[in-house]
Formats: sequence, structure tokens, C-alpha cells
Amino acid sequence: MRRVIRPVPAFSLLAIVFSLLLLTHGKPAWADTPAQGAQDLVRSLSDEATALLNKTGESSEKRVESFRGLLRQYFASSAIGRWVLGRYWRQASDAERKEYLSLFEDYIVYGYVKRFSDYSGEQLKILRATENDQRSVTVFSEFIRPGGDKPIRVDWRVGHKGDTYRITDVMVEGTSLSQTLRSDFASTIHQGGGNVESLLIVLREKVAELKIDLGISA
Repeated sequence: MRRVIRPVPAFSLLAIVFSLLLLTHGKPAWADTPAQGAQDLVRSLSDEATALLNKTGESSEKRVESFRGLLRQYFASSAIGRWVLGRYWRQASDAERKEYLSLFEDYIVYGYVKRFSDYSGEQLKILRATENDQRSVTVFSEFIRPGGDKPIRVDWRVGHKGDTYRITDVMVEGTSLSQTLRSDFASTIHQGGGNVESLLIVLREKVAELKIDLGISA
């Protein structure tokens, strides 16, 4: 039986949107230290995401277009996609790699557009940042939820080289969401006989289902 990829845990839409991907952006000109640069980067990302989520009255097609544009503007999705596929990337043919990266982007885009309706005004509160070593920073934050519910802990792993900062992972309540997806993909491939095609089949089905749910024609 083919394994169905489980949905990404719905801790907070705003956290989920950016948790599995690699953000590429220059260090803000006003940043004096790596810790400050990493905090400014996360804050800018949160502001843009919130503005997108607060738009109302858009069709599903327009939301997909907007989110895909944001994804391509800020994220190197192919890099994180390769990491998520892990050792199976080396096994895949050129054609399989190309289709996988396309399906990976679609899976992220359509999946998160579907979850837009879950957003209910969560706000990011940055607590502090710690330099792990000369090339990485962890930004500690919370998503404050309306109604006094317990805040959601979100830790952002930010790598930097020169003036370039990249978010390499996000831990939500201690769980690495990129690692979660990597494990799910590996399990799907294993149960499908060890072939990348088995994952592609599942991703095709999931993307088609998401488009139907959003009322988007093939």
C-alpha cells in the first residue's frame, strides 16, 4: 500500500509557511552584528507574510500567484527540496529531479494557500538571538495567538556568510519541520520499493487533491 504523506503539523500558519524552505536575502544595512542581522531578517519576513495573509477577497488562483511570487522572491526552494529528498537525490534521474522540484514547489504553494483560512491574527514576537558560532545564529521567538492561548515557540536557525543571511531551518515547539518532511518523504520512498517514482506518484496525487480543494482547474 502506498504511503500517504501526512500534512505538515498545523501549529501556526505563519510559522508553517516559512518553516521548510531556505530564505535568501542580504543583511539589512542597519545591522551591526550577526545576531541583529538575523533578527531583522526574521522580522522583515514576518511583516511581509502578515501583509500577504491579511489580504482579503482574493480568489484562490490569485492567492496561489501571490504566494508563489513570494516563495520565489525570498526562498531557494530547490536547495531545500534537494535536502529534503536526501540520499535519494543521487538516485533520481535528471527527469525525476526536474519533476520532483516542480511538484515540491506546488505541494508547498497549494498546501499553504489552503491553510490561509486558518490564519487568525497571530503575531510574531522576537525574544532574543544567540550566535551559535561564526556562521550561524538562532533567533528565538513566539507566535502570540489571539484569545490568550499559550504562545507557540518558534526558533529560527539562520546561517550567514558575509552579508548574506539564510534561514536554514525552523523548529516549532522543538520540532524541526524540514526534518519532519525529509523523514516523511524517505518513508514514502521506502514503502514504495525504494524508487523516487513512488514519491512522485504520491506528490502528483496530493497536488491534484489540493487543487481540487481550492477549486482550481488542472
